[in-house]
Amino acid sequence: MSLEEGVCYTYEAALEKAIEMEEEGFRNYLHAIDVVTDRQAKAILREAAIEELEHKQRLEMALLDGHDKNVTDLHQEIPSMNLNYVFEQKEIAPGADARTALAHAIYLEKCAVDFYKRLMSGCEGAPMADLFKRLLADETRHLSNLEDFYEKHFLTEN
Repeated sequence: MSLEEGVCYTYEAALEKAIEMEEEGFRNYLHAIDVVTDRQAKAILREAAIEELEHKQRLEMALLDGHDKNVTDLHQEIPSMNLNYVFEQKEIAPGADARTALAHAIYLEKCAVDFYKRLMSGCEGAPMADLFKRLLADETRHLSNLEDFYEKHFLTEN
């Protein structure tokens, strides 16, 4: 999905763009689950797909209600370890193991973070800017969790 830099959509249009992005993320995970054969890899990808569905549902409820009733206290981005630049995994192969699946999930989440950063930058000062700031913070939290999991299980010193 492309998003023009510096464009601010109406609240509803911005939510629609975000819903499309979350749906695309879910479909990417679903495709990866279908491709891989490793049980652990499927489990990692399935958990990430569920998170995408939860994001999408939250956005759909905000669209339905006209605002985000599920406001969280998390408003700040969580810094990334930038593992996607080291282990960028755009495509996934049938023989992918848990490590590769996790690298793929990190790549997809980084794409979502970048999407919300672009959306937020175009809406600076607009009424929906706070919603996108929270969504960005939530995506960075998810990315951070995936990176922490990767670091704990695959970057340990043995």
